[in-house]
Amino acid sequence: MFKAILIEKDEQGQRAALKDIDDAQLPEGNVTVKVACSTLNYKDGLAITGKSPVVRKFPMVPGIDLAGTVEASTHPDWRPGDAVVLNGWGVGETHWGGLAERARLNGDWLVPLPAAFTPAQAMAIGTAGYTAMLCVLALERHGVRPEHGEVVVTGAAGGVGSVAVALLAKLGYTVAAVTGRPAEAEYLKSLGAASVLARSDFNQPGKPLAKERWAGAVDTVGSHTLANVCAQAKYRGVVTACGLAGGMDLPASVAPFILRGVTLAGIDSVMCPRADRLLAWQRLATDLDLGKLDLITREISLAEAIPVAQQLLDGQVRGRVVVRVAA
Repeated sequence: MFKAILIEKDEQGQRAALKDIDDAQLPEGNVTVKVACSTLNYKDGLAITGKSPVVRKFPMVPGIDLAGTVEASTHPDWRPGDAVVLNGWGVGETHWGGLAERARLNGDWLVPLPAAFTPAQAMAIGTAGYTAMLCVLALERHGVRPEHGEVVVTGAAGGVGSVAVALLAKLGYTVAAVTGRPAEAEYLKSLGAASVLARSDFNQPGKPLAKERWAGAVDTVGSHTLANVCAQAKYRGVVTACGLAGGMDLPASVAPFILRGVTLAGIDSVMCPRADRLLAWQRLATDLDLGKLDLITREISLAEAIPVAQQLLDGQVRGRVVVRVAA
């Protein structure tokens, strides 16, 4: 038996509860992992609360991230005792996820836990931090360098945004952090933001083409915010888009793209190829200040994950939440 958050659905609706589950109920997979830590992402909040149809089959154990130790394996790459990390691959949506003491998975989805991180630190990074690193890698790949000018990060006090600010600042970029929570200004500056801007400057309809401001951008919000960031990008600026907290729509024009040569780079962390995942985790091990990671993170128990999921959707959670699963 093991403890897990289980999401069930019937004619009365969807609900999540902490339950004891028999090992025989674990889904198919060629690697069984003893989970040390998981985390809460925005998608986990949607799954646990039922605010969006994230879960595709029931019952479901949520949690798109986990870090732990291999207990059993028939996969050629993994042996008992190996420390591993998982992000995405539909886990927590179509396959039981990490908010449980045990997980059975496809070994192809796993990557080695970098020696630089404990399981808790890896989950303080989680999909959010790994996505932030993918955004930074895309900016670099498209030629955005610190001397080219400011890089703006929207939703900066959230999980992706917080790690993006810390990464970019350590790499020498001048970072402008956008947030709807003025009280978080000092927090964002402690992560390395050079300036803090109000969300209200970005989340309303704007001009198709505005004054050039940003050499690069990490957008976690979408909708009007993403449209305004694109409209304010410099000539040949690069905007990475990885989130939809403000909506799935994009009320923009083609003007920034055909008149300024702006690049809009979509960032997907769920089905990202293994080689890119390995590179992202290698770079996180060298480019993320672990002292800053401590500022970003709070730790909760598995039992606390359900109420904190609602707080996350309500915008009451700063940075990253680590769920300590192992006793």
